[in-house]
Amino acid sequence: MARYQKKQKTILGGSGSGARGLLRWTDWPTLLLCLACSVFGVIMVHSATHRSAELVGRTFSTEAVTMTLAVVAGLLIAVVMSFIDYEILLRYWWIIAIACVLLMLMLLTPLGWAPPDRPDATRWIRVAEGLTFQPSELLRLGFIISFTWHIHRVRDNINKISNIALLGAHALVPFGLVVITGDLGSALVLLFVIVGMLFLAGVKLRWFAAILALAAAAAPLIWFQFISTFQRNRILALYFPDSLPDGTVEWVMYQQNQSMIAIGSGQLTGRGLFNRVTFVPLQEHDMIFSLIGEELGFIGALLAVALLAAVIIRLVLVSSRTRNLRARLLCSGVAFMIGAQAIINIGVALRLLPVTGITLPFFSAGGSANLTIYLLIGLVLAVFRYQNEHEDTSAYFDYLYN
Repeated sequence: MARYQKKQKTILGGSGSGARGLLRWTDWPTLLLCLACSVFGVIMVHSATHRSAELVGRTFSTEAVTMTLAVVAGLLIAVVMSFIDYEILLRYWWIIAIACVLLMLMLLTPLGWAPPDRPDATRWIRVAEGLTFQPSELLRLGFIISFTWHIHRVRDNINKISNIALLGAHALVPFGLVVITGDLGSALVLLFVIVGMLFLAGVKLRWFAAILALAAAAAPLIWFQFISTFQRNRILALYFPDSLPDGTVEWVMYQQNQSMIAIGSGQLTGRGLFNRVTFVPLQEHDMIFSLIGEELGFIGALLAVALLAAVIIRLVLVSSRTRNLRARLLCSGVAFMIGAQAIINIGVALRLLPVTGITLPFFSAGGSANLTIYLLIGLVLAVFRYQNEHEDTSAYFDYLYN
């Protein structure tokens, strides 16, 4: 009897709520890796903005403070989300999806806001003076949840043409919304997520080939009707500079050229933290990687890439541990999203891809971006906790009846 009680205590001790359950079933490797990335990011954002803050008599800039608060709030929300059964979120996918779509539609109203130099990019909702929110960040979360539910519903006949068509229509809604609001970067990230989740679900390669052929046929329409002149110039300036008038290339490529100068000047070990010299527009946002390269050199840039890779690998490992398709799709969707954002952002900073306005996950400034990334991590923590508690309880019943 004593041995049975000891075994029961060992197996069921982590189940349930409370401090013991929190410590035992929280995915600490994922949380600590994300926190390491965020701390690195806050330091770099502070380095990018401390001089402008000092000019107005402040120690920390608004960007650094906002990012810090978003990370702290995000961590707390992620831990709270880990106690929520992810099946509940999937059950109410339609509420989440409708809320995300309505937020995106608000961009088409007077509440939508675009920078003065980019009137075609209405990506933000003005909440208050100096405070904006980017709904496309939240849209990615809603899409991963709703698309997971949809794929699971049709999993047994996913290669049936009607199901492929419905999944395509489902994906087209968020993709179209971000395109018409001028957010080409978010559209590319969603495309990565869509393809990755469908491939993981077992969609046959012939359907991807058919979609690629359809996209190629629609390319002229997309180029002239859905991509603004400003965005077309960015693509042409990088890959076909001779097609643009004199002087246009230098103006369009200024940010990326400055980024390359900054990264190159850092060499192996960098100029040193808080010793930025090269001016790069929006460095604390889209071009934070250029600051890492300048101040911390190749070693610092490699460390940033290694931390992001470690987060993605950890998410893939959590995904691979479960035989539940829904759980696997949720974790993989988050991994695809973070990986796509990192590849696009770093590719832009290295002048390999045209500027898209995509931030570097965990590293770039921005309240909504950093808060949303931890909401996504909260999904992974919920899967991890559920899977481990379920396996633990199953082990107990195996012991009890065998």
